[in-house]
Amino acid sequence: MQSFKAFITKEFKQIYRDRRTLLVLFGMPIIQMLLFGFAIRNEVQNARVMVLDSSRDEVTRQLVNKIDASNYFSVAGEIQDINNIEAIFQQGEIDEVIVFENDFARKLERGGQPAVYVITDASNPNLAQLIQQYSSSIIVDFQHRIFPAVTEGGGITTHANMLFNPQLESVNLFVPGLIAVILMLISTLMTSIAITREKEMGNMEILLVSPLHPSQVIIGKVLPYLVLSFINVLTVLIMAQWVFDVPFRGSYSLFLAESLLFIFAALALGVLISTKADDQQTAMMVSLAGLLLPTVLLSGFIFPIASMPQVLQWISNLIPARWFLVIVRSIMLKDSNLLFLWKETLVLLVMTIGFIVLSVRSFKMRLE
Repeated sequence: MQSFKAFITKEFKQIYRDRRTLLVLFGMPIIQMLLFGFAIRNEVQNARVMVLDSSRDEVTRQLVNKIDASNYFSVAGEIQDINNIEAIFQQGEIDEVIVFENDFARKLERGGQPAVYVITDASNPNLAQLIQQYSSSIIVDFQHRIFPAVTEGGGITTHANMLFNPQLESVNLFVPGLIAVILMLISTLMTSIAITREKEMGNMEILLVSPLHPSQVIIGKVLPYLVLSFINVLTVLIMAQWVFDVPFRGSYSLFLAESLLFIFAALALGVLISTKADDQQTAMMVSLAGLLLPTVLLSGFIFPIASMPQVLQWISNLIPARWFLVIVRSIMLKDSNLLFLWKETLVLLVMTIGFIVLSVRSFKMRLE
């Protein structure tokens, strides 16, 4: 019995001395609770709204103010031309457009049925449905408070209009998101073990006397994975269209070019991880455990970023998949072009350059 107690004591001491084990035991649960607790939210918060008010009377102004005063919506401005609505949604900066018909207040006061058109971006069908429900609820509450004596046959009529995915098929949300998540994880994982494998096999000494520049070594490591990852792009794109029947309304050449840029970013991040890690196991753990949860939860793949706390929104800006996800959905479902996607493309380009520079510097330090 004494030997058994000594054995248990020894195990506790070993765990206490192993910082990695302690980090996994106590750090991971805290991180997971924070991520899941704050990121998984089904309610709408700060949805961005624009208004097309053809009536411009006191009633429509009060209704717009009520919508803006809620915690669910933020009125971003006005639209002057109904023909610009689709282009505004293609920019990805707006979640909803509310359109009031002419003579809105007069029709309501006379017991008529003035129309409010609630237009949402259904490329995210779950969010679009929630926005429609929240908007309708606010409109009904407004009518009961301001015009409680409206006749049974009258009252505000709300018309819902879903753009880009009118059938609200959830596959149109998840499959484009899966493309971004799969490419991110696979590309990063493949290259994260590239240099750590060389260290474990004892080939670093060969690289030390090699005439190759560190950037050439990194390019040589990355190039085969770049080709293989691009084949993965073609594979998942074919599966998205032929297996899941997801529409593709945009430019194939733009999609492939953006995918290539994203692959560069993911591969460069993987190389950076491999230069910092001491062994393949550590590199794989960082690539999978360290990237899987943030990529799935904070990229907008499942949960809207606008509903997350401000701190998590800032963190999400550091995740490459967050920007590529917008690009994929916009090209496939909205037929958006580079004019609407220049910001996301620029962010990915800066990230790619940054990862490459950090990788080369880190590799130089390793060689020295």
